[in-house]
Amino acid sequence: MPETRVEVPEMVMLEILSKLPVKSLTRFRCVCKPWCSSFQTPHFITKHQQNNLHNNNLNLLLKRCLGNTRDDIYYFSQLSTEKGQNFSVQHNIHLPFFEDCWYAPVVSGPCNGLLCLHDADKVALWNPSTREFKTLPQSTVQRPPSVDSTSFGCVGIGFDSQSGDYKVVRFVTNYFEENEDEGLMGDWNHQVELYSLKSDSWKEISVPGVQPYGSPLFNNYVNGFYYWQAIGDSEYLILSFDMVNEKFSALPLPEFGGSLAEYYLELLEFNGLLGAIVYPREGTDKSFDLWVMNGSWTKQFSIESLPRVERPLGFWKNGNDADYCLC
Repeated sequence: MPETRVEVPEMVMLEILSKLPVKSLTRFRCVCKPWCSSFQTPHFITKHQQNNLHNNNLNLLLKRCLGNTRDDIYYFSQLSTEKGQNFSVQHNIHLPFFEDCWYAPVVSGPCNGLLCLHDADKVALWNPSTREFKTLPQSTVQRPPSVDSTSFGCVGIGFDSQSGDYKVVRFVTNYFEENEDEGLMGDWNHQVELYSLKSDSWKEISVPGVQPYGSPLFNNYVNGFYYWQAIGDSEYLILSFDMVNEKFSALPLPEFGGSLAEYYLELLEFNGLLGAIVYPREGTDKSFDLWVMNGSWTKQFSIESLPRVERPLGFWKNGNDADYCLC
């Protein structure tokens, strides 16, 4: 009797594969080229992330520092999310990128599992699950003539769903020294650079009318937009960057009944929407309010009276629609 060959539909096969851990997917990339290509599509990546969240299969990373001198050693600790293990360290990850860092390296993202690491003019992309690492090339954007020094500020990472490209946006400040002989006053100006992974190159784009500041505590990338807190002429607001049309726009802060002199405000992603956690700067018995932007700002919920909590470190869904974790 001849063997009967059963063909599994491609969509069913990809649905099954999307439920597997990253280590298995890494091995299966060698099975055939169509599988390898499918694993890199935004649809598959999103589906795989949703399954991991539903199963509470999270990859929690804590950036840490060993020492308190100029020669500090920075590294990541991967934490366990299993019940009863109290976020114990599974293993530590040391990256060559962290060697000879001038400042404490800043982490932006994740975006589809990618993290952006940056320190001064150094920028890199890292996938903690697959251990893939790429140091970005130095920018070839021209600086103004007679510039004395240059500093690199806020950075954001995102995905352009139309071109299938990952992009990194970076703010640059150029400083000019005072020159009494030529009658020049000390001054500065700003530039914005945009990196494309597809072209592996930087280009200059228009500077927004407001200036972002600070380092993100949570993930500030939400559905094709990256967000920063910013300051305009006389007010604080939120600056967004659209990865598709490469344009900036501004949003108001939530009206939480206080000022940023009294409260911390941290941006984050919440159920596919922009969110903000607001909590007092002073005191040891703090409450945390979560606001969500869905056309306008609304308060989602409050976590009252958490003694001896200085600031939040993480926020995520705990396996079902009604339960969330803040640590």
